Amino acid sequence: MTILILGSGGREHTFAWKISQSPLCKKLFVAPGNSGTAAIAENVAIGVTDFEAIKTLVLEHNIDMVVVGPEDPLVQGVHDFFLNDEKLKHVAVIGPEQAAAELEGSKEFAKEFLFRHNIPTAAYQSFNASNVEEGYAFLETLKAPYVLKADGLAAGKGVLILNDLDEAKAELKAMLVDSKFGAASTKVVIEEFLDGIELSCFVLTDGTNYKILPTAKDYKRIGEGDTGLNTGGMGAVSPVPFATDEFLEKIETRIVKPTIDGLVKDNLPYKGFVFIGLIKVGDDPMVIEYNVRMGDPETEVVLPRLKNDLVELFQAVANGTLNEIDLEVDERAATTVMTVSGGYPEAYEKGKEITGLEAIEGSIPFHAGADVKDGKIVTTGGRVLAITSYGNTYQEAIKKSYQNIEKLHFDKMYYRKDIGFDL
Repeated sequence: MTILILGSGGREHTFAWKISQSPLCKKLFVAPGNSGTAAIAENVAIGVTDFEAIKTLVLEHNIDMVVVGPEDPLVQGVHDFFLNDEKLKHVAVIGPEQAAAELEGSKEFAKEFLFRHNIPTAAYQSFNASNVEEGYAFLETLKAPYVLKADGLAAGKGVLILNDLDEAKAELKAMLVDSKFGAASTKVVIEEFLDGIELSCFVLTDGTNYKILPTAKDYKRIGEGDTGLNTGGMGAVSPVPFATDEFLEKIETRIVKPTIDGLVKDNLPYKGFVFIGLIKVGDDPMVIEYNVRMGDPETEVVLPRLKNDLVELFQAVANGTLNEIDLEVDERAATTVMTVSGGYPEAYEKGKEITGLEAIEGSIPFHAGADVKDGKIVTTGGRVLAITSYGNTYQEAIKKSYQNIEKLHFDKMYYRKDIGFDL
């Protein structure tokens, strides 16, 4: 098969790394890709939401399958674009159709889905600029901390958790009235704070059958001890040590199964990944959010633990035969640590040369915000490289990642030295 991956981050490099190992993959393209994908696939300078350019590429190279990495093209309906085009409808697209992608595109839509299917989640209400006063009143009924979520896509930065009521009211006004997150915060969901420890559950579904992939936990805050600003993710660990068999059983029966059944009941066509953001409250799992694609940097620890041929899995998703495949998982732990540009997640400089990659031993460097320029690998984003390692324990794996990071250098490189600290 000839396969196209859409995206340019660490997640997409990991997909390319795994797909390129498959004997079923004859030729691999990545649009737009990065320096990591350039070494194992052909990068094409096309934006992930430029559907017409994607169509041209697919027809020109007889591409059989499109694997969608990020959420934007899914929320904008890339799968529907293929289905509605006579020349493209035979191409397998891995990712849900637009109606189902609203699970990530709208926090309110997701909360309504959760309540409709009796899936455990926090109590909530949603507000817009016309009823901001009611939002203040709702905040007064809650106990601190206060959780405010921009309804739309805000690149992972639209969630605020605040301890002070007046500050929460001021932020609600900033989001709704002053458009703090632009169009994403024309509506804001306020929900009760759930106290517990977070983890991610990843499910691959063909619309009716599903496979639960290895669990992972990522670390969103820029600072050690989970302090400072939210980022796209600073590292991840798989499996999650506290996710016992009993707890995983609860996740499947109370959350995964009703989610997949709910998609069928609501007629939301889904072929792809469901990323369920969970929190363990006491001994019970509750849903924080849905994403309609794989997480980043969790992909960098989940896919390396999958022993299956990923292309075979994707073919089963496309054909509706996922029930015929047994998932094989590497028993070892995998961890990843993200190296980021100085200043991230706020302003940072790009174009810094990265050295030391060739010295890495026993870890896999997944490129995220990096590209080739004049024969050198340079930084192009906030999150630059994810260094993934295996180990018999997550402590052993994490130690290996840190040993290899010490061999890397780019100007103002930063990383958290405490990934896995809370486990």
